[in-house]
Amino acid sequence: MVRKLLERDPSLFYSVSAKTRARREGEVDGREYRFMSEEDFDELIARDAFLEYASMFGHRSGTLREPVERARAEGRDVLLEIDVQGAELVRERAPDAVLVFIAPPSREELERRLRSRGTEDPAELEERLRVAFDEELPQQAWFDHVVMNDDLERAANEVLAIIQAHRK
Repeated sequence: MVRKLLERDPSLFYSVSAKTRARREGEVDGREYRFMSEEDFDELIARDAFLEYASMFGHRSGTLREPVERARAEGRDVLLEIDVQGAELVRERAPDAVLVFIAPPSREELERRLRSRGTEDPAELEERLRVAFDEELPQQAWFDHVVMNDDLERAANEVLAIIQAHRK
């Protein structure tokens, strides 16, 4: 979804999240995530360098405040790829943010997508599915928009339309 949005609107600024987990095969530091140690993450928390951060599945991730503030000062729309916990903090710290919940079409489809990535063992996969359906999906009502990701092209077009509508 992020790649599609950036292809269609290069003026968007994509904020690469900081992440404490180990880099997976094929991932590039600074492209998928900014990989860092727990100690470095703690130091950034102490300096209030995050717009938002959260712990999930044994790792932490967060959005660095400075690149987001710089892009916003330049008049650019900022794209964050964050979980529900992070969205709650963004709502508090940037009340003008437009929050879009990207929903999976079904549990079975989400499970298929996660399995095809091949990045979680069976126990991790079950925990991700439980969190998604028991904790995250029920919270979509407080987001500004909900987009069903049943067809990537259509869903990306819908998100882009939302961004463009809020620019006006």
